[in-house]
Amino acid sequence: MTGPILFTPRLMLRPLDGSDFEAWAAFAADEEQMRFLGGPRDRANAWRGLAEMAGAWTVSGFSMFSVIERATGQWVGRLGPWAPEGWPGTEVGWGVARAFAGKGYAYEGAVAAMDYAVEVLGWTEIIHTIHPDNVRSIRLAERLGSTNGGPTRLPPPLQDVRVDRWGQTADQWRARRVAL
Repeated sequence: MTGPILFTPRLMLRPLDGSDFEAWAAFAADEEQMRFLGGPRDRANAWRGLAEMAGAWTVSGFSMFSVIERATGQWVGRLGPWAPEGWPGTEVGWGVARAFAGKGYAYEGAVAAMDYAVEVLGWTEIIHTIHPDNVRSIRLAERLGSTNGGPTRLPPPLQDVRVDRWGQTADQWRARRVAL
């Protein structure tokens, strides 16, 4: 699958592919990093998760990106647009491997992904589904200018996962971008 490649000062965001699997599987197995992303996964389930997100590029024309550190070529995580069938809105989500957490990569990549979602995909609203105990993601959503709209539900098999619907309109994002 070909798709867009986005560049930020420190990152490259590109469609996921098979070369990401080893880093993806290590990320998916990390209990702490996966605590709010459905829990850790074994290699077989990690492969299915990678295939699901990579396949969304073909089915939907968009999906999360692999985030690559430009200086080293290392896989940082995955983030970007996500709106599978039954999802409560058009989401820009994120997940960063432990070795890269706390370096501002999620923010840097999310800004690029939100610009892409608004300016290229034409989304009029962006949400983030965040567990109420996920303080780090809540802080990131706030830094992006999103506000908490309260509890929402994810589709099966995630219907029992507690999440709040954070978000903002495209117009709010554009106004905020001018100020950044």
